[in-house]
Amino acid sequence: MSAFETKAWLEQYAEWTPKHLDFGDATLLDSYDNTLAEHADRVAIDFFGRSLTYAELDRQVRRAAAGLKAFGVRPGDRVAILLPNCPQHVAAFFAILKLGATVVEHNPLYTAHELEHPFNDHGARIAICWDKASPMLEDLRDKTALETIISVNMIEAMPSLQQAALRLPLPAIRKARAKLSGEAPNTVPWELLIGTAIGGDGHGLEHSTTVTKDSIALILYTSGTTGAPKGAQLTHGNLHANLEQAMAWVPGLGDGKERFLSALPMFHAYGLTTCILIGIHCGAELILLPAPDMKLIMKNMRKNSPTFLPGVPTLYEKIAEIAEESQVDITSVRNSFSGASALPADIVERWEKITGGRLVEGYGLTECSPILVGNPMDGRRRPGYIGLPFPDTDIRIANPDNLDETRPDGQEGELLVKGPQVFPGYLNQPESTAESFHNGWYRTGDVGVMEPDGFIKIVARIKEVIITGGFNVYPVEVEEVLNSHPDVAGCAVVGIPRKDGSENVCAAITLVEGAAMDPEALKTFCRTQLTRYKVPRVFYHFEDLPQDQMGKIRRREVREQLIQRYGL
Repeated sequence: MSAFETKAWLEQYAEWTPKHLDFGDATLLDSYDNTLAEHADRVAIDFFGRSLTYAELDRQVRRAAAGLKAFGVRPGDRVAILLPNCPQHVAAFFAILKLGATVVEHNPLYTAHELEHPFNDHGARIAICWDKASPMLEDLRDKTALETIISVNMIEAMPSLQQAALRLPLPAIRKARAKLSGEAPNTVPWELLIGTAIGGDGHGLEHSTTVTKDSIALILYTSGTTGAPKGAQLTHGNLHANLEQAMAWVPGLGDGKERFLSALPMFHAYGLTTCILIGIHCGAELILLPAPDMKLIMKNMRKNSPTFLPGVPTLYEKIAEIAEESQVDITSVRNSFSGASALPADIVERWEKITGGRLVEGYGLTECSPILVGNPMDGRRRPGYIGLPFPDTDIRIANPDNLDETRPDGQEGELLVKGPQVFPGYLNQPESTAESFHNGWYRTGDVGVMEPDGFIKIVARIKEVIITGGFNVYPVEVEEVLNSHPDVAGCAVVGIPRKDGSENVCAAITLVEGAAMDPEALKTFCRTQLTRYKVPRVFYHFEDLPQDQMGKIRRREVREQLIQRYGL
């Protein structure tokens, strides 16, 4: 018996979860092909009531791949996607993979300032973007390798009646249409890309023979502690392994009758894996929503209620509240998996009472495809704990001052992990990659405790990441913007905990002599360079900010002072 097979947490697995999985050499394309072969006539996507079967989705994938190939996309190339959740996004994702190229996901609401460094880093010549974001991408043409912008109008994927209604010349309709679509001059429309004029119908176009489990399928940008975005490279094998691990963890996902509420964004590792890739892997129907809008969510809860709902704590809290107030039946939701921030016990209790299903907390990182740990879904979850390592995932708690030393059970240390879902490294960042690993163990940067039975609790973060609404905000990035304001002498950006387990982004500011504190002006300034969720909600004036001997601001002390001073 190997040392791994004696790990205490293996005895805590649900009865349907094996201790070991055989991942083989499978890729995401193998997962896609298997589902297409078995469930071609099953509904793959529901978007505002318009459905696509897996066969119909594949026709879009093939045509998009043929169009991209005609534009010169070859194996190993990188193609950027900047889209909300929509059918075109799913088709574009698999079309890029089909050609042996790499998908680079970006938030479509990011500013040109936020995207300039990543685009220079990955060097994508082609971007597939939301038509509303195309003017922003135009600013990158002269500063990066970007040449071709393919614009997507989400309205084109909606039901015909809804499309017609959105064309009516009424003020309210124009306002609704403006939220969904915008002018996109100097771009190639998606409809032209998938038409037969550019690349043909894609019939007979096979997957690139260059794709293996070690091929880079996806790049997602994450800033870590430095503030400079780094491209986390995830292989086909990494992502496919996480799909198999999730299938072994969540009961019933392979029965072919699942409906996923896919409201978390595809440009986020958690949303992409749990809402899209796992769903396609098990032949589920994806109820795609362009944003986690509560009106859209509750409309689908009434008409096409999901069976599996990946989310973040705030999402469950809001759905439960509205369901109770409006007497909406959500008992179809059998399993729910929460991530991105701590899951309060009272939300779990309320959710399970209303649905009759299970809601458990898990833990992961972009660099790990992303899920590493989850609470068992057989009723033996442990409140306050992130759970147990997934199958074939090894975790140890290391002494931060000596990473070769494993802490005894019950003592704090840094979580170090190994597993088939752990990435090979950052794009163009050999030094950062080397620093992220220790003798083959990936350093999560989180401080945790492991109990004798293998359950893990997170107690602190070495990385001072702020998690707000399920998104990571890196203080350095926000501070760089604030420090460029003429009235700001210095600042520290910290996360202040909320009752729902998320955090508010807050800024402590020192001002230049003669300047007055103007929070609204500072927010407006930040919005020109940062997407909305990164903008501090509250600004606090400090005469001086605590610093160490090297002059570095101590964010932890700032956070403690704010909590004590204002009772936050």
